[in-house]
Amino acid sequence: MKFELHDIWVAFSLLTRLPTPVDHARAGARGAGAAWAYPIVGAALGLMAGGLGWALLSWGISMGMAAAFVLGAQVIMTGAMHEDGLADMADGMGGFTQERRLEIMKDSRIGAYGAIALVLALLARHAGVSDIAAADLPLTLAALGAASRALMVAVMAWLPNARTGGLSAQAGRPEAWPALGVGIVACLVAFGWIGLGAFAGMALAVALIARVAQVRFGGQTGDILGASQQGAEIVGLALH
Repeated sequence: MKFELHDIWVAFSLLTRLPTPVDHARAGARGAGAAWAYPIVGAALGLMAGGLGWALLSWGISMGMAAAFVLGAQVIMTGAMHEDGLADMADGMGGFTQERRLEIMKDSRIGAYGAIALVLALLARHAGVSDIAAADLPLTLAALGAASRALMVAVMAWLPNARTGGLSAQAGRPEAWPALGVGIVACLVAFGWIGLGAFAGMALAVALIARVAQVRFGGQTGDILGASQQGAEIVGLALH
């Protein structure tokens, strides 16, 4: 597998709303080859959001308010793409046929299932962030950001596409192991050997989401990947 430094900018361009010096023609040619850099983007986002939380706590802001700002920063930087995926997958679960479920996921409107899933996910993440000590916030969120994006790549690699079109299908099928290696190393750096247990728990959560996606939707889509990232991050916050 060929690694290119430009892949990091490609990953930032795809996974965030941050301005990046990406060569779009080159990015299109690389496709899924840039997926190894997804966990690097996740680590950077977690580091920035965690650094904001640490700064706010240092200035005397309450933990609950700091956690809200941390989540807000993550949502702004990513354009809420992962949260949107979670809501769409939850809404799609209500369809009676596979075709109808995929159709519901493409609908930009949010239904009751999606709204409830989004609220519960934000509450769980807020509670998890609130339990992290101020000094540990940047490194912890960086590790969980890296691990959750690495597991997204695993779903891309190992689960078939539910559609022939769409963002996930257009990106192609990457090799999972380089990204997983980055995610595992990030957890080891942040948590020591217990980080392996946290990563394993996150992987089990994503495996469950992937299994549900295969049965209910026939495979993975961009929305499934977003839901996988959210599920992994929530479990990581609970286990770290």
